[in-house]
Amino acid sequence: MAITRDRAGYVQGSLKWAIAFTASLGAILEVIDTSIVNVALTDIQATLGATVSEVGWVVTGYAIANVVLIPLSAWLGDVFGKKTYFTFSMVGFTLASVLCGFASNLPMLIVARILQGLFGGGLLAKAQAILFETFPPAEQGLAQAVFGVGVIAGPAIGPTLGGYLTDSLGWRWIFFINLPVGILAVIMAILFLPPDRIQKKRHQTVDWLGIALLVVAVGSLQTVLEEGQQDDWFDSQFIITLSIASVIGLILFIWRELSTRNPAVDLRVLRHRSLAAGSIYSGILGLGLYGALFAVPLFAQSILRFTATQTGWLLAPGALASAIVMVLLGKISTKVDARILIAIGAVGNALVMFQLSSITPQTGTDDLFHPLLWRGGATVLMFLPLSLATLGSLPKQDVSAGSGFYNLTRQLGGSIGIAILTTLLAQREAFHRSQLAADLSIYNPQTVERLNALQGAFQSRGSDGATASQQALTSLDQLINLQAAVLSYADIFRFVGVIFLCSLPLLVFLGKGGAGAKAPMGH
Repeated sequence: MAITRDRAGYVQGSLKWAIAFTASLGAILEVIDTSIVNVALTDIQATLGATVSEVGWVVTGYAIANVVLIPLSAWLGDVFGKKTYFTFSMVGFTLASVLCGFASNLPMLIVARILQGLFGGGLLAKAQAILFETFPPAEQGLAQAVFGVGVIAGPAIGPTLGGYLTDSLGWRWIFFINLPVGILAVIMAILFLPPDRIQKKRHQTVDWLGIALLVVAVGSLQTVLEEGQQDDWFDSQFIITLSIASVIGLILFIWRELSTRNPAVDLRVLRHRSLAAGSIYSGILGLGLYGALFAVPLFAQSILRFTATQTGWLLAPGALASAIVMVLLGKISTKVDARILIAIGAVGNALVMFQLSSITPQTGTDDLFHPLLWRGGATVLMFLPLSLATLGSLPKQDVSAGSGFYNLTRQLGGSIGIAILTTLLAQREAFHRSQLAADLSIYNPQTVERLNALQGAFQSRGSDGATASQQALTSLDQLINLQAAVLSYADIFRFVGVIFLCSLPLLVFLGKGGAGAKAPMGH
């Protein structure tokens, strides 16, 4: 298909929107598959006869492969061509999804998920880079809005879709559903993506040492984040070893990439202040985005006893709000100082988190509806302007590498956030339980009154005195556990809210984004 470009090299005509939809479709598939498996782990465990820790590697394997590949996507796109690499990643991701669905044992499923993560890592960063290289600065807002709908709504759509497919068709269909969508995306990529330009190879040699050090550094870090809480963090020799490997690997990786002529990951791109600051802020956004979406479903399922499908529907209005605000914001984001929008989004997210911290054991769907709706809109106010402020002013030749860093920090931020929140949740629950238990005493009139009331209730249902007494003690213990859990979730929401507020000073280092960005230079 013939492609018309302007003098700066940007695509003209309606074809650019076909390119935007194609690139975004690949990114949406990748993001949804990050969270779609979570609600099906119990069913997978039962079907394949795995333990809880073993089945966790279905999620961990994907995440590790994903973060390893994202920073390499710019180099791979240069070597093989952007269209070729994106199409190859889409084909690989689709075939790996089918392999996941047909897995007959856990090792096969984990290997297939690792393959899925490797191919998926190429889709996310490359999709955003394609959009920045296709659209002129004046239209970047709408283009990034199309991409952002998937990235923001994906983590909420994943559990909804995963819960429905698991409950109605079985867990294998959370992978098979990728087949028709993947085929459509591949066909669209072949038809619409701009052909790769014939150019001299930028890299005469492959930086195998750099790639190996990246795998060690990022792979070890992601494994620590995924498995740390389960292994009691630094009480585990496994976690200590991986942490040391991650630190040493990272130091050697940075040294290698800055000292070699043909690096696998071009760290020099971080000389752009907007990219360096934006990538740090992207990590905080990842913590807030994925952290909140980790805590809310967990609260709904463990405290409110929601099913996977009910939990998915709880998150759906917020995802819809994100999509609507994303499109509306896309039309004005290039005309407004990005820092103002990000600040409004950060404060809005903080207020929502503080509102969620008022939860009680009686909290229901109605109490969560509006906070989650506002959260969906507030997150967009951070995500879209931040993308424009971070990547919009980069020279075109640096967009691919910059997009890789930006997406990597968001993914790692999410992993770090979930690791912190998981640990904090366990610690605060233990703290609140000890505090509540300390107030209970046979010399406390309120405790005695409550036990007598519970004992009387059980006796009225036919229990004898001794049995009713034991049932009353058990019931009181369960109430303490419930209250301690609710208080710990409230602490989690407050913590995320404070993180959003603490991120505001970083805005000083960001550019104005669409409102003040210069048009990227051509090749």
